[in-house]
Amino acid sequence: MWRMLSRAPRLLVVLALACSIGLHWAFLQSVAWVTMVVSYSQNATLKEAVEKTFDGQHPCALCKQVADGKKSEKKTPIQIEIKKLTFLDCSESLAFVHHNFEMLPPVDASASSLIDPPLLPPPRSA
Repeated sequence: MWRMLSRAPRLLVVLALACSIGLHWAFLQSVAWVTMVVSYSQNATLKEAVEKTFDGQHPCALCKQVADGKKSEKKTPIQIEIKKLTFLDCSESLAFVHHNFEMLPPVDASASSLIDPPLLPPPRSA
């Protein structure tokens, strides 16, 4: 008994997700098709019953309700807001202001200033 109660929230989440993506319409349409095949096969062969079920010319009441239900659901179009990203212009050199408000010389932030010169003389191999 306790196991069934602990599974109930999961089952409710699964059912809510299934309904949110429209699986309930697929389930109802499948029930309608099975019912139509069984009904039509009472007066004809199975092949004729399947053909009559899926030809689109002989919809049952449940098929009509499913079609109306799908149409009545309002699909809200997804609106994506595209914003242009702006970045700082790194081609200009930056200057920092000291606490006494004197301008400091621009910092050389190029890659060549970050490379250490080689050791002289070169290290000996051991």
